[in-house]
Amino acid sequence: MPEMKKNTVILRNIFFMRFKLHIVLIFLVLLISCGEYEKLLKSTDYDLKKTKVKEYYDEGQYVKATELLTQILPRYRATEEAEDLNWINAQSFYGMKDYYTAGSYFKSYIDQYPFGKYAEEASFMAAMCDYNIAPRAELDQENTRSAIEGFSVFINRFPASPKVEECKRLMKELEERIVEKSYLSAKLYYEMKQYRAAIVALTNSLKEFADTKFREEMMFLKLNSLFLYAENSMANKQKERYQATLDDYYSFMEEFPDSRFSRDVKRIFQTTNKFLKTGVTDTEANN
Repeated sequence: MPEMKKNTVILRNIFFMRFKLHIVLIFLVLLISCGEYEKLLKSTDYDLKKTKVKEYYDEGQYVKATELLTQILPRYRATEEAEDLNWINAQSFYGMKDYYTAGSYFKSYIDQYPFGKYAEEASFMAAMCDYNIAPRAELDQENTRSAIEGFSVFINRFPASPKVEECKRLMKELEERIVEKSYLSAKLYYEMKQYRAAIVALTNSLKEFADTKFREEMMFLKLNSLFLYAENSMANKQKERYQATLDDYYSFMEEFPDSRFSRDVKRIFQTTNKFLKTGVTDTEANN
């Protein structure tokens, strides 16, 4: 047993020595590499820098690639190589997930080379940058709208591109986000009992995005807002507003006869019908 314990200790010490040696070697390689890179940054050999940019980019070392590009892009601005270098620069920032900077460089590339060899992909990537920046529905949707516009421009300019279907899918996703933003804003108006503002917001949203997945809920919220707006109005305004509620009720039932909101919709109809004294039952109204 003592011998076994001794051997275990020896093996453990050997393991830790090898591990420490391995760490030291890695540190030395990194130190040498960093030293070489620092020399490269200070070098005036721009051809070497250009070569290393492409190497760093291919290896996914985007920070080093962009730092070198900052130095050499002005020198190669009027050359045939400028297009490739500008493309690598934009792609590198995208690889670093710096979508704000990448987007500006993709758009700059399109401005400089509208018919360049990367024009199609740059147009798509510029829209993708806005897509990646676009926030959740609760926040401002400026970047969301920019992304939709970017994908739309891409589809119009490159209708035969294999990326068109992906653009349409992403546009649909972004549009739903904007609709959700409208829905949340309208719901906030509703919760604050600002029914008129809720009606306007929901009407505009339903008109702009007629096929939204939120349609049934938004239409119900609009109907309920109309009803509550009428119910809380001054007496001389109630008849007109209850009539608007009744009209909207028929539109809702025509589109969603078996709605999950049926119980509340029925209550709205009965109260509205009673006020207007139409004499129509809910059964007759739905036939």
